[in-house]
Amino acid sequence: MAERGEEQLETVLAYKFRRPELLRMALTHRSATAGAAGQVSTDDNERLEFLGDAVLGLLASEYLLEAYADWQEGHLSRCRARLVNAHALAAAARRLGLGEYLHLGRGEEKTGGRDRVAMLADAFEAVVGAMYLDGGIAPARQFLKRHVFDLAAEDGMLQLASSDHKSGLQEYLQAQGKPPAEYRVIAETGPDHRKTFLVEVWSEGHALAVGEGLSKKEAEQAAARQALDRFGETGDK
Repeated sequence: MAERGEEQLETVLAYKFRRPELLRMALTHRSATAGAAGQVSTDDNERLEFLGDAVLGLLASEYLLEAYADWQEGHLSRCRARLVNAHALAAAARRLGLGEYLHLGRGEEKTGGRDRVAMLADAFEAVVGAMYLDGGIAPARQFLKRHVFDLAAEDGMLQLASSDHKSGLQEYLQAQGKPPAEYRVIAETGPDHRKTFLVEVWSEGHALAVGEGLSKKEAEQAAARQALDRFGETGDK
């Protein structure tokens, strides 16, 4: 698929860049700048991606604080992780048709780079970074609210994070740079037809919490909920 022009994308983004070179940089993968002997190389989007990641995290936090005033820190953290993970950003990039505008090297083009989750998510972050540099925080905020945050809230994605505690804990730990949770059955009591299970959830070699339930899955969910409650109450990072 051939790449399309930035002016067309500005219409899709509903934002006109004063410095259009920033948008072009945001759309340029490093593979497009490699091996261009004898030509002036265009900067790739990795630095803008770095900036966009920070802007996205800040604005996602701001949105959640304003929209959900009764949520504790732990719940806010795992919902922010759900908002800004690679799959969520790639989905937003696909809705915008962002892949059609990427500048890629021949190898990435041949191997389907335009629809790769990581590449789309990185490009989306880079566009946010470019928008921030070009126009400040206000257009970036409006863009993310329209294309990411409000859609997630309408789909019930953020509320879902409070019901599936195991997924919520995994997302929270990932956002903090910690290893995934591990669940261990430490006790089984009662008759076979009505056993009660006691499960501990571990991370980084430490037990985070204990949960009880009439099945292993129920006990695991209870342990994950206890761990999330603990993080929310202590502000543990």
